[in-house]
Amino acid sequence: MKHKQADELNKDNRDESSYSRRDVLKMVTLAGTGIVVGSSGMASLFAINNRLKAISGPEVSQSEKVNNDAIPFYGERQAGIGTPQQMYMCFAAFDIISDNVDKLKQLLKIWTDKSADMTAGRALRETNGQQQVNSSEESTTDSSAKLTITFGFGSTLFTRNGIDRFGLGSQCPDELRDIPSMPGETINSQISGGDICIQVCANDPTAAFHVIRNLAVASIEMAVIRWVQTGFIDDSDGHTPRNLFGFKDGTANIELESEQGKENYVWVDSSKGPAWMTNGTYLVARKIRMDMEKWEQTFDIKQEAIFGRSKNSGAPFGMHDEFDAVSMRQIPSNSHVWLARSAGTKILRRSYSYFEGIDPVTGNLDAGLFFISFQKSVRKQLVPMLSLLAKSDALNPFISTLSSSVFACPPGSSKGGFIGEQLFKGN
Repeated sequence: MKHKQADELNKDNRDESSYSRRDVLKMVTLAGTGIVVGSSGMASLFAINNRLKAISGPEVSQSEKVNNDAIPFYGERQAGIGTPQQMYMCFAAFDIISDNVDKLKQLLKIWTDKSADMTAGRALRETNGQQQVNSSEESTTDSSAKLTITFGFGSTLFTRNGIDRFGLGSQCPDELRDIPSMPGETINSQISGGDICIQVCANDPTAAFHVIRNLAVASIEMAVIRWVQTGFIDDSDGHTPRNLFGFKDGTANIELESEQGKENYVWVDSSKGPAWMTNGTYLVARKIRMDMEKWEQTFDIKQEAIFGRSKNSGAPFGMHDEFDAVSMRQIPSNSHVWLARSAGTKILRRSYSYFEGIDPVTGNLDAGLFFISFQKSVRKQLVPMLSLLAKSDALNPFISTLSSSVFACPPGSSKGGFIGEQLFKGN
């Protein structure tokens, strides 16, 4: 019954009238919060809250404070992209339930103001109708949390079922297309897509969760959570984090650490259109299940051949250090590193591991990688790489891709403005 309800709520082709008849009946208000979510989003939030309470320790301080070394929300470009990676992530996709462009802009203004407050460490004390949100322990963070909030727009924000919902259809970027189907994938539409995504990263898992919670509170009658994903990385102290297979994940990011590297591969420039995306980027999120049991039965020497790197040092085959230059002649041609390099381009990876208990069907661990990448062009940078990996990667027998989403992350905003404001110029 649970799957049946989720399928009904998350059908791909939904219009405004279907929201008003069906979703209003199936949405629920979380007791004491006023958050309105769909059935799948509600289940995710309950699960997330329980897990975070178990691992996060004491609540953060109730005193209202402003962080002197917080990561600013306002700026030419959004934070949470080139920002050094924090330990925890909470990623949510929302569907907008009104086709009124003024309400959409109002929501983005509300979300922008609240995001600026929360990243600065200020307490959230706002009124939503009859619901008073006055819980500083859930909305303040200390400087060590390094909170960032990043927004992205999905293709359905522009056109759904062939309908230009907000008069923005002509502004939809060509890059904002679904990733082509790859061999061996089983994409679940219930945990893919969405009109707007919000990526929250922090060094405190409770802070990341409560940002999504507070932004959901602010979106009542305007948006509904479609799906939620949490993630974590090991406390690498500035070193490349390891994935759940025990290998370093994201070594190649060092090539994009310079501003010039990001200019070349991450940030959209004025020549790549549309104009509103200048200084923005494209986000791809893919949930990848990892077969932990099968992997553990594989000898380390074979695991290293599959990745093309040493498990301990992270060095490419034939080298000694993680960041030594890759020699393609010394790496197996079906290894993960060889194929990724063969694509001839680069992406900025910002992935997180996830663990969601035991699969009730198989009894195996439900764990894997929530792959996140940022790039100037999805079609020219990521798709060729994924195509090579899908065909020949020696890692394929150990992984399966469950979800896939593409979002256009607009440039940053300034105080008094709102995220994505450039998109609405002349609207």
